[in-house]
Amino acid sequence: RTDQRPYDANLYADRNKVERFFGRLKEARGLATRYEKTASSFWALAHLLAALDWMR
Repeated sequence: RTDQRPYDANLYADRNKVERFFGRLKEARGLATRYEKTASSFWALAHLLAALDWMR
């Protein structure tokens, strides 16, 4: 391509962080397949995995 399309580098970097974060969350099979019966237990597991990821 001869002309580069303009893009917001900060927005792209933030989007990349979010996509990588959800990729790491999906490594936990229970969250990826959503075995939890209730929405509250699903979100509890999501918060737990996010905290564990943050501490890693």
